[in-house]
Amino acid sequence: MQDSSKLRNIAIIAHIDHGKTTLIDGIFKSAHLFRDNQQIEERVMDAGSIERERGITIKAKHCTVEWQGYKINIVDTPGHADFSGEVERVLSMVDSVLLLVDANEGPMPQTRYVLMQALKLGLKPIVIVNKVDRPNADPDGALDKTFDLFIELGATEEQCDFSVLYGSGLQGWFVEDLNKRADNTKAGMDDLFKMLIEKVPAPKAEMEAPFKMQVCTLSWSEYLGRIGGGRILQGTIHKGDRLLRTNTKWNDYDQTDWSVVSTDTSTCTHLYVTNGLVRTEVEAAGAGDIVWFTGPENIDLGDTISSPELEGLEHVLPPLGIEEPTISMFFLVNTSPFAGQDGNSITLRQLKSRIERETKSDPALRMEDIGRADGVKVSGRGELHLGILIEEIRREGSEVAVSRPEVIIQYDANGKKLEPMEEVMIDVPEEYQGVVIQKLAQRKGELVNMENSGTGTLRLIFKIATRGLIGYRGEFLTDTRGLGIMASRFIGYGEWVGEIVSRPRGSLVSMETGTASGYSLNNLQERGRLFIKPGDEVYNGQIIGESARDKDLACNPAKRKQQVNYRSATKDMIVVLDVPKIMTVDTALEWIGDDELVEVTPNNVRIRKMILNSDERRKAHNKAGHTEDEDE
Repeated sequence: MQDSSKLRNIAIIAHIDHGKTTLIDGIFKSAHLFRDNQQIEERVMDAGSIERERGITIKAKHCTVEWQGYKINIVDTPGHADFSGEVERVLSMVDSVLLLVDANEGPMPQTRYVLMQALKLGLKPIVIVNKVDRPNADPDGALDKTFDLFIELGATEEQCDFSVLYGSGLQGWFVEDLNKRADNTKAGMDDLFKMLIEKVPAPKAEMEAPFKMQVCTLSWSEYLGRIGGGRILQGTIHKGDRLLRTNTKWNDYDQTDWSVVSTDTSTCTHLYVTNGLVRTEVEAAGAGDIVWFTGPENIDLGDTISSPELEGLEHVLPPLGIEEPTISMFFLVNTSPFAGQDGNSITLRQLKSRIERETKSDPALRMEDIGRADGVKVSGRGELHLGILIEEIRREGSEVAVSRPEVIIQYDANGKKLEPMEEVMIDVPEEYQGVVIQKLAQRKGELVNMENSGTGTLRLIFKIATRGLIGYRGEFLTDTRGLGIMASRFIGYGEWVGEIVSRPRGSLVSMETGTASGYSLNNLQERGRLFIKPGDEVYNGQIIGESARDKDLACNPAKRKQQVNYRSATKDMIVVLDVPKIMTVDTALEWIGDDELVEVTPNNVRIRKMILNSDERRKAHNKAGHTEDEDE
């Protein structure tokens, strides 16, 4: 077992894309975790293919490095707001945090959230100003804004007296003083390691006390079942020890009162610690160590795991806060005419089983069986959270259909309707501020603050209902020519803001099944933006584009030019089509309407009407009290 005085437990927290995972790459190289000639991919901690493609961390990762006899446990946390609950939980396993701030952007919405959680737990952060080598970098300005944020969040005097490092995670160097190093690129990571050893306290370790820890994170294995992870708070644990599991729950929404739900005893069957990037099975571990273990059948987040001799409420730890879902959608069995042609057309039982497996390691994900014969309701923290699950199902070779995301409504004590609200921070060139303010105002957004950086870029801060952001991100990139940066964070529930019109245009709906022809698409592109190209197979009820009007338009994309028995003077003219808008899972979820579905298969993303038959669709609209909204 490791001497606890030689242990350091830290987490790296930051806004998305501020360089957490790249920093860890640099730490690995400096600590010589790999051979000098070993080929290592960039962002080695982002092991998942989706994480690599999107450049984001989805699940918190744990690794260890050794430096001059010290063992440093490092937790790489997600930076996206949809996975912020993961950050909150893992912070209870560490003794300090490295707060990473981009030298150009400064603190962003997720920076505020993760710093607030760290300060609330009494941790004293070390601030790292990253990317100081970038053009327009302003390290001093970023540090000033970070200090202001500390004050705003109510940091203590001790917490405000934080240590600072400047450098570049990509180039692998950090220094305490930018002005005192002639050639910073040769400085390496020594200043960082020294600061970790000197400023991060060793874990408080009562080795002789009875064993106790709290489950802070979960993982899943097909062979072992649920695997619990956390830091040992006191005592030691050996493989084969008897364990007492105490499950607790909050009694109120404000998480001020809690009670014990159940207790059970079991045996520790497997015990792991992390060495480098690999979990290694060990016989024993002691206070201060971060461990993974199996044994209790129903390990859950927040469970107190202890020696059986620690009976009684005084030995039980309060439950961990688990973030509540804000967005839900229906996951349905694929029933389109093309079902099974491109992947595994799974049954409802298989779909439930797959989603249930995901909920065992992701407590922010909820599945609800509401009695539908074709699907279930799934809730999560945001569109990205649920979109990642859809993408994983797709890459496993299965097909699924999903509905438009909708917000989860709550009611206060007086029966008033409440909905999730978000703070949105937008950095945008000055020439595009007008269209951004106009579009968000139409979506009931309230402009809270505006800052001019003096470099031609404005920072706009809005308060807006989550509903108002659904379907806006793609529109935002188009309006700002891809130059705008938008980030948001959930700030709680607020009063219902009324109706929000998110999509002013209708759909181009195919009324035939067949192969799309260039002749037909050439005529249809005058009536809207197409999602398909010549040669694509389409079916009756599939949406093949966005209409230029505010109503749906029925069309025949498979119509071909009539054959005649004379030669046309223009017969050799080539039909020129606009480039179609290719839908991804994310863009399709943003775009669809309430009566539409996204059909996701391993090789295709299609959009369709819930009711494929036009006559039945018209009857359903009339029955719901709508006027005719589909033109022939």
